[in-house]
Amino acid sequence: MTGWSGLTGLRVGVWGVGVEGSASLRRLAADGVAPYAVVDRAAGSAVGQQVLALDEGGLDRLLACDVVVKSPGISPYDEPATTLAAAGVQLAGGLGLWLEDAPRDRVACLTGTKGKSTATAIAGALARGLGQDVFVGGNIGRAPWEPDVAPADLYLIETSSYQAHDVTAGPRVVAVTSLSQDHLTWHHGYDTYVRDKLSLCTRPGVETVVAPAADPELERYADLLGPHVQRVVENDAGWASGLGLIGRHNLRNALLAREVLVALGVPGADDEAALAAAAPAYEPLPSRLTRVGRVGDVEFVDDSLSTNTLPTLAAVDSFPGRRVALLVGGQDRGIDYTPLAEGLAAFGDRVLVLTLPDNGPRIAATIRAAAPTVWVRECVDLAEAVGAGHAWAKPDGVVLLSPAAPSFGVFRDYAERAEVFTAAMRALA
Repeated sequence: MTGWSGLTGLRVGVWGVGVEGSASLRRLAADGVAPYAVVDRAAGSAVGQQVLALDEGGLDRLLACDVVVKSPGISPYDEPATTLAAAGVQLAGGLGLWLEDAPRDRVACLTGTKGKSTATAIAGALARGLGQDVFVGGNIGRAPWEPDVAPADLYLIETSSYQAHDVTAGPRVVAVTSLSQDHLTWHHGYDTYVRDKLSLCTRPGVETVVAPAADPELERYADLLGPHVQRVVENDAGWASGLGLIGRHNLRNALLAREVLVALGVPGADDEAALAAAAPAYEPLPSRLTRVGRVGDVEFVDDSLSTNTLPTLAAVDSFPGRRVALLVGGQDRGIDYTPLAEGLAAFGDRVLVLTLPDNGPRIAATIRAAAPTVWVRECVDLAEAVGAGHAWAKPDGVVLLSPAAPSFGVFRDYAERAEVFTAAMRALA
């Protein structure tokens, strides 16, 4: 099998009909391949296909397939994926299939625990400003294997650890932003998570570009970064001022994005004046250290997409010398919050931590045990935390939603959490 084009004549199943699964169905239809099975958690329909429920005959249909194209959220380490693999069914991902016959010398995959969306978006904006026809997609935006995606000069693909696991053919460039705990349940542990994510780097012909600044986890797993590693040198990068970024860590993302374009051979990527002219085209992504308003002189910042400790600490560090009311908590994935507590202790008494359901009590207990000098208060909901944060941050501090946890359980997604945060701010006014 070689990519999507190699599925002709095989019995192909599609497992999961979300964003990527629907894109896969459209690609199969465009290629004239009729899926042998379309399976999800519940029966229904999607993109002109009848969908079988997994526990109502769907698994039997998948077992009869040669290849099953699965959605990224389905872990290959869990049942029934392990049953399919043991039966000889080949499990594949849409991105892995696309990369097998893509113009890989014009492709960069950007990955990392946090920062990959911002770095990908910055690289896309700069490349367009430098005159390139660019496709930006993957884990952010559209799937590159959608049948109506036009040929481009460059393909900048944000790549999650889920997607990286299914990739066998590497792109020309892999960029790595950071490493910390995430998605431990899907990968069955941190070491497997890192190895799955960094597996992109060791594919033949890949040049790995690594973010500037010492990251202890990247140093710990340096042997997984591949044989060709380019470490970005941190500098003030005057050209980046037009990007309108908050925080030193986002400047590092910008430097990484630029180095990706240099590695891909984009004309002008090493020209400071050309980059400065291209930078204002960048539009900040929502819920990634985004200013949403003020009440009096207190600033409110939405970082709802921050779902682990690394970006949360970076977010607090983005407001030197200011009082920061930090709102943390959400779905409990079992990660260790001791590094968050120890990191917050370095900011002294200028930070108040306001914890949110569901894992707020556990975060609060960890902070009290590991960093007893950090001020912490448990809140029943986001509205209470916003009010308490505003009262404490006066006269000119920051109320920062950077939860170090996913939103699921209390909210539909990160966007709804951000909307509730903004609405609570407006209610104060």
